[in-house]
Amino acid sequence: MQVNDTVEIAGHLMDSGILSRVLDDIRDYGGDYTIDRFDVGHDATDPSHATITVSAPDDGSLQRMLMRLQTHGVNLVDPGEAVTAVCDQDGVFPDGFYSTTNLDTRVRLSGRWVSVENPEMDCGLVVDGEGPSLRVRSVPMADVKAGMRVVCGAAGLRVTVPSRTRANEIFGFMESEVSSEKPQTVLVRRVADSIREARATGRRILWVGGPGVVHTGAAPAMVALIESGYVDVLFAGNALATHDIESALYGTSLGVDLSQGRGVEHGHEHHIRALNTIRKAGSIKAAVEQGVLTGGIMHALVTHGKEFVLVGSVRDDGPLPDVYTDVLDGQRAMRAQIEGVGFCLMVATMLHSVATGNILPASVPLVCVDINPATVTKLADRGSSQARGIVTDVGLFLEQLALELAPGYRTARL
Repeated sequence: MQVNDTVEIAGHLMDSGILSRVLDDIRDYGGDYTIDRFDVGHDATDPSHATITVSAPDDGSLQRMLMRLQTHGVNLVDPGEAVTAVCDQDGVFPDGFYSTTNLDTRVRLSGRWVSVENPEMDCGLVVDGEGPSLRVRSVPMADVKAGMRVVCGAAGLRVTVPSRTRANEIFGFMESEVSSEKPQTVLVRRVADSIREARATGRRILWVGGPGVVHTGAAPAMVALIESGYVDVLFAGNALATHDIESALYGTSLGVDLSQGRGVEHGHEHHIRALNTIRKAGSIKAAVEQGVLTGGIMHALVTHGKEFVLVGSVRDDGPLPDVYTDVLDGQRAMRAQIEGVGFCLMVATMLHSVATGNILPASVPLVCVDINPATVTKLADRGSSQARGIVTDVGLFLEQLALELAPGYRTARL
């Protein structure tokens, strides 16, 4: 016997291809569907609305299908009340737990809708308190504890896809297939406009960077952006910070003279000597305060009171004393900096971009810049539907962005 339920979805279903993806997911999850009603918007700006009966072989399969469909903004017509279960061991969700999306989410409990405090994909929903003090929050698997009450199944949940905003309109032209054959100057100006808008409304600007920022010679442009107030927090690994500090101390990045583009004698030692210098000082901030580190991206972040979170990997030399070597601690530190972020720019890093995309709400616009098209498409493939990509050389992109946003940098260049 088949079990079924009725769902609905609204939005630009035809031109965005969302409806097609919804129907494909139903079949991929072993289910079937009947489109009960489909109202197509008359004009290009009008939303469409579809009501669909979905079926599956059993309730467990149906619940998993419904959770998957919610990543597209699909909701039950009659959501009912949420069901919860108590965790019986640390680090393990109850069977059938609701797997979250990064969309704005509400949970119906005791007859009222409660908004999830921190929408994040691939987590569970933990319910705390009772009555007026009731709250619901996303909790990653590693942080769940025995005794926590967790939402199970798709009942009693509603997600909301971000509405069209000026930022959506700014990046509407980037929604087509990722390609390097797009007007780069226009792209940079649109990114600059969106960054200005975020700062003007008091929201924080998050950067996610890889060592390519330094290798391409774009560190001075990044410094100018920090000094102009367009960087509030940086997520990176050990490599970006190490090569930036090597550049500040020795003028090289991985032993290559950045002014001449060639290796120098004993240059292969520079990165490990740079690491040793900072470890001797105790931290990056201490090295700045002691006058050991006098320039570069990390120096600018410290001197302007900006935040940074460095999370390491098994490949790291050193690492720097500021680097989180426990990735779970690193994730927690990154999550602690998400509040208030209104725009995210990811440059020259695949792994950190994906990690950040996983914890960002869908309401935060993000742009990924990389010379490799695979990097800028992977974010959307992993669920960050708001991601837009620019395929270009990161050094040239940051140079142009600094010229747009940082008057001091333009003057220095002249």
